[in-house]
Amino acid sequence: GVAAAGGYGYQAQATNPVPPGFAVPPIQNQPIGNEGTIWMPVPPAFPSCPPGLEYLTQIDQILIHQKIELLEILTTFETKNKYEIKNTLGQRVYYAEEDTDCCTRNCCGPSRPFTLRITDNLSHEVITLQRPLRCSSCCFPCCLQELEVQAPPGRPVGYVVQNWHPCLPKFTIQDEKRMDILKIAGPCVVCSCCEDIDFEVKSVDESCAVGRISKQWTGFLKEAVTDTDNFGITFPMDLDVKMKAVMIGACFLIDFMFFEHVGDKNQRSGVWQ
Repeated sequence: GVAAAGGYGYQAQATNPVPPGFAVPPIQNQPIGNEGTIWMPVPPAFPSCPPGLEYLTQIDQILIHQKIELLEILTTFETKNKYEIKNTLGQRVYYAEEDTDCCTRNCCGPSRPFTLRITDNLSHEVITLQRPLRCSSCCFPCCLQELEVQAPPGRPVGYVVQNWHPCLPKFTIQDEKRMDILKIAGPCVVCSCCEDIDFEVKSVDESCAVGRISKQWTGFLKEAVTDTDNFGITFPMDLDVKMKAVMIGACFLIDFMFFEHVGDKNQRSGVWQ
């Protein structure tokens, strides 16, 4: 259900059959982190590719798992969000951690401004996400959500901009020059039971599907007592790695806007809340 996107960036090369989500066969001797985590092997450098984004040239699917914080479950005290970003083989590609102060997290809640730092297996910060304090309700069309994606830190490569719509969560993915590249559209009611929630990534004219950001159902217990979420992202293999990084940023923005709540009773269900 995903259309080819050769016009968006890198061109895929013919390869032998490999596991889904990979452009080249994965190396078997993967580096192992301090906690026994298996990291994705460091890929070769690519021309015109921001350092650290070479990993994204080899995959068309990634999984994002938010780590469970015991202190947050026991006390409802909001702690820093931490995420593992993995490929389809379960190898860690990146690690992401929120950089905010205690007062901001607990006073502003899911609407809080944040800096999210994404590091590779050498602990080098390769992507930085910056979210300013803005409104997320369609009642305030002049101050909707926006996220800046930097790769490497300090160099913007794209933006995620919320679009005004009376019913649907809609976003635009822009490049570093603020040119519209892709569109994202979510369901009218952003809540579910026993099923995934899909945000479709489409071409600028919304005529064809390019990818998908899916909030995955994690089970009754997790959904009821924690705000830890799992996401899956699919995109064309030949999509520009910068736009792949911006799609990762869009996933984190969607998480904070719609799923950063404990229990379904507090979960945002649409653009009016």
